[in-house]
Amino acid sequence: MPIDILQTHQLLATCEAALAARYTVHKLHQAADPDALIASIADKVRGIAGGKVGPALMDKLPKLEIIANFGVGYDTIDTKAARQRNIRVTNTPNVLNDAVAEITIGLMIALARRIPQADQFVRQGKWPKGNFPLLSELNGKTVGILGLGRIGKEIAVRAQAMKMRVVYYGRHKQADEPFIFYDDLAEMARDADWLVVIAPGGKGTEKIVSREVLTALGPEGYLVNMARGTLIDEAALVEMLASGRLGGAALDVFEHEPLVPEALFGLDNVVLSPHQGSATQQTRNKMGALVVQNLDAHFAGEPLLSAVV
Repeated sequence: MPIDILQTHQLLATCEAALAARYTVHKLHQAADPDALIASIADKVRGIAGGKVGPALMDKLPKLEIIANFGVGYDTIDTKAARQRNIRVTNTPNVLNDAVAEITIGLMIALARRIPQADQFVRQGKWPKGNFPLLSELNGKTVGILGLGRIGKEIAVRAQAMKMRVVYYGRHKQADEPFIFYDDLAEMARDADWLVVIAPGGKGTEKIVSREVLTALGPEGYLVNMARGTLIDEAALVEMLASGRLGGAALDVFEHEPLVPEALFGLDNVVLSPHQGSATQQTRNKMGALVVQNLDAHFAGEPLLSAVV
């Protein structure tokens, strides 16, 4: 008999098709009564595909063995609770590194050159009345990376191709990396022209980019957030962008997304993106395949491809 798994949210069609071909899938997000669904399958479910899993859901599924998260970030899964219950957790790293690094550089260029605003300048017929303002470029600037992990390293490589100087902040210095390490985030922000945020979410990094850090980055500095909205003091960010105390921001994530502070909509020093860091067909297909491969490996008694817990 096929193994029963619970799908907690919508996944890519290719991933859902692969899951359906191997397992008996129960879709929590489509249930008219989620509690009733869980109660009816509680003694059968051995795996979860997706995120948004806390201890309460784990306790309702006594035979749960594995949570295969769709995404590299797993802050919506209580990994401590999973560890206490001997439940394995996997994520989908590496396969999205290039996609996220590409759009990071793209957003930086879009912000430096005000590409969205320039597009509207042309479309609205303003060009015949005068030229678009002179702006900035990446060449020769210093970019500070908050979180020099797998994706951070790919961003660093591409930033160097743009003739930028790379520095980084993290929990510890990485001996094999050639970039200058800072153990104080505010100091790095003070010395950098750009601050790129690509660290994991969670309690340990909540509002790590504080008002102090934003002040250090200053009116000539630019912030790019590709991680989670919770890493930024969003209220301070909005206030400082509006007052000119921060030069600009390119934001792919927000604290309460998909809700975005309306105060950002009228600002010319902001580029907004709807959390599309890994949102390419090829990358999402690879992420979905890795979800399935981790489930397959677990139930076959083989080593997990990308274990978190």
